[in-house]
Amino acid sequence: MAAALLTLTADAALTAAFARALAPELGAGDTLLLDGPVGAGKSYFARALIRARLANPAEDVPSPTFTLVQTYDGTPPIWHADLYRLTDWAEIEELGLIDALPDSIALIEWPDRMEAVPGALTLRLSNDPDRDLRRIKILGDPLRWARARRAGERAVFTQAAGWAGARVAFLAGDASARRYFRLERDGETAVLMDADAATLAPYLAMTDWLRTRGFDAPRVLAADRERGLALIEDFGDAQLARVIEADPACAQPLMERIAAMLAQLASFPPAPGLLHLDGPEMARQVGMFADYYPDAAGADAEAMAAAAQIAPTVVRLHAQLCADLPPVTSLRDFHAENLILTPDDRLGLLDFQDAVATHPGYDLVSVLHDARRSLPPEAEEAAIARFLAETGLDPDRFRAAFALLGAQRNLRIMGIFTRLCIRDGKPRYLSFMPHTWALIGREVAHPALADLAALVARQPGPTPEILERIRSRCRP
Repeated sequence: MAAALLTLTADAALTAAFARALAPELGAGDTLLLDGPVGAGKSYFARALIRARLANPAEDVPSPTFTLVQTYDGTPPIWHADLYRLTDWAEIEELGLIDALPDSIALIEWPDRMEAVPGALTLRLSNDPDRDLRRIKILGDPLRWARARRAGERAVFTQAAGWAGARVAFLAGDASARRYFRLERDGETAVLMDADAATLAPYLAMTDWLRTRGFDAPRVLAADRERGLALIEDFGDAQLARVIEADPACAQPLMERIAAMLAQLASFPPAPGLLHLDGPEMARQVGMFADYYPDAAGADAEAMAAAAQIAPTVVRLHAQLCADLPPVTSLRDFHAENLILTPDDRLGLLDFQDAVATHPGYDLVSVLHDARRSLPPEAEEAAIARFLAETGLDPDRFRAAFALLGAQRNLRIMGIFTRLCIRDGKPRYLSFMPHTWALIGREVAHPALADLAALVARQPGPTPEILERIRSRCRP
């Protein structure tokens, strides 16, 4: 018998919490076999999961003991079967359950009455000597159903944090393995961060560093460092990207506020233990461009050779233009989707666990020359002017450094977008390439970057034909 992916000793609250945690993980073709004796909690679990999928805690979910099957109009549809009274295999076929499995979420109680369902997850429920508890063994393919094990871990964590009864909704994921869920109970919300131990440790350290200096990182309500789980303050849904999209006139005042905040961030010595994003490290990272983009774009030998010279050119230019200023804390992945305008009008910070120590202009470049969106020129100029006024930096030297930092960052992003497509099967980022390439063109146009401009000019731009060429190499 295969070892259980996870075994829970659960009361009613944890059983329901596990069902709600698992609900957003399911999709078409997922079958859950609910195995166990009478009274072990199979229908209780199924009822909690169905209500969570339908986002309706008051949904009537009767036991299908007599009807054999109940269906629900979810996305995808949900089939809930109870085969205890099944007398003939033909009844299942007549009900359409087998035909429905590929396109539905299926919850099947008493699965021993039917043939095996390949790829199904088995939840084996059994009674515990303590009448208020039950045991739940999670059994299934470790790769396919790692999400079920993780859902169980999240449920245990939320119960320990006092949020076992909360409704759970998938909130966001990103290019990494991090995911976020919104929990809601009695009108109160929090965000569950699902990461790993290696990610959570720097996140917690940076949260403490930022908050003690007056910056609005989310409060940490609870954390499990070993399992990479944290319950954090919910800043709401008003990403600056969406705010500006809805009201373009607010772009300039918001960017000025951000510039002032970054100037304040630059007034502190770097947080301890950060990676130093200096010239050699920038060169290493921009190597992502030469590693992926030219070949995928069909560049010739001369262009490939020019791409190989970008990294050493960045080292030299960084020494000339950036090395005179001491490094400061940079949040690194700093853009309008990781900034939240909170209900009380604070600038909430997200996704800062990869912070680095680098030139004071790096985060300003990141938010103003965002690969995913453009800003009005007047908003960019106002933000730069505000940053210079707040920091007292030399404008000419800063603008040259700003151009280099932007070119390095966006060349690297071109490489990342290419890799996401051809290695990771994520072609959606290709649509951002023309805008990113245009930003690079603006950046290398600075007179101090003439040598870098000559190397970039040798590269094929992301025309529709080249984007299609890259897309054709996308990993299935």
